[in-house]
Amino acid sequence: MSGQPTSPSSLINLVDQHDRDHGVQEVRISVPYGEIAGKWWGPQNIRPILCLHGWQDNAGTFDTLIPLLPKNVSFLAIDFPGHGYSSRIPDGLSYQGINSLNLLLAIMNEYGWKKVSFLSHSMGAVLQYIFAAVFPDKVDLMISLDSLKPQVSSPENIIYRLTNSIPQLMVADLRNQQKSEPPSYTYSEMVDKLHEATYNSISRETCPYLLHRNIKKSLKYPEKYYFTRDSRLKYSMGMNFSHEVILDLAKQIKMPFLFIKAKQSPYFEEKKYYEQVLDLLKANNPYFEQCVVEGRHHVHLTNPEQVAPIVTAFLSKYWSKDEDVVSKL
Repeated sequence: MSGQPTSPSSLINLVDQHDRDHGVQEVRISVPYGEIAGKWWGPQNIRPILCLHGWQDNAGTFDTLIPLLPKNVSFLAIDFPGHGYSSRIPDGLSYQGINSLNLLLAIMNEYGWKKVSFLSHSMGAVLQYIFAAVFPDKVDLMISLDSLKPQVSSPENIIYRLTNSIPQLMVADLRNQQKSEPPSYTYSEMVDKLHEATYNSISRETCPYLLHRNIKKSLKYPEKYYFTRDSRLKYSMGMNFSHEVILDLAKQIKMPFLFIKAKQSPYFEEKKYYEQVLDLLKANNPYFEQCVVEGRHHVHLTNPEQVAPIVTAFLSKYWSKDEDVVSKL
């Protein structure tokens, strides 16, 4: 996007044009509390690789990577509940990652898939790790971008987060019920906020791909915008599994599994836990591959050229066309 016009309308139009140029179709999947939104890339008569985004991101996180991947492969990037264009969960509830396992099964049922393939980042990669271990017969391949597994937290940290997050969750839930408009910012301020909140992991040039599905124009201030993701997401507790459970999950993962680690990205836990799971996967799964690339946590979005050749090589070995699916487009 560098060298392009930088007015809000120009950047929004550029993202729309990007989707048109690549034949992207918006999809909606009915769920009891509303709908799950997604972006379908590629042929519509074959089973797509299901793409799962990170915490507080959305389907736009794959907008720069997928165009660099094989054109004969389809991809379906979804917005998790409360993210992007997907519905929020009902008032009075909190977001729990474990519920997304049900969602993945629901998507498979919606399209009539007997198997699922994954390409996922961060929180999405954590969820696919658990799903693949719990339902190994349903997953034929998976690709994880910069997150391998659930992080291990100390008991003290878990208690601290519960003590602080529950009261804040109650405040956020009340604001939702009151239907009050969140704080608003200029578009350039929103770019700065997203860029800085990720410690520069998302470049300013690629921020519009995520902002596109995450902002609305303010009704109070016509030149400003507000974030539309559900603020209750900030206070979800994640997956608090013990290291022993995470190791046992790793033993169940036998399908082709590519893990791409960004060199300048943190581990979000003590490195020993990560290394032990990595060692177990290497020992137990002959189809496990690991690659390290230069970049930060969102390297797939900001520098997709670092990631695309590795993913393409992996898919050339393990992906096969599955036409036994129901097209809902």
